[in-house]
Amino acid sequence: MAEKKTEKKLVASAHTYDVLRRPIISEKAAKLSESNGVVFEVAMSATKEDIAKAVEVLFGIKPTKINIVVTKGKVKSFRGRSTGTQRSVKKAYVSLPADAKLDLSANI
Repeated sequence: MAEKKTEKKLVASAHTYDVLRRPIISEKAAKLSESNGVVFEVAMSATKEDIAKAVEVLFGIKPTKINIVVTKGKVKSFRGRSTGTQRSVKKAYVSLPADAKLDLSANI
């Protein structure tokens, strides 16, 4: 008997869309896109596994490597009287395979 191989279809859920907040468009991100890299702002609770699954489901590309950086919010003073902090941001630097094409900065 021949066995049927069925691939598991990846389905996007609400959690998948919550993991990747937005792409980050900057000079560093533009340089990374030349070597198949993309930068995303992600949820603070997101792990590397969550990010890899979200990229694979939303864009159909399996990432080769993911690095995560948390940028702490800066302390700012408002009109010299009170101080506050900007929000902290978690960024994911995603490396894609050499044959993958994903350019988020092309339309800007």
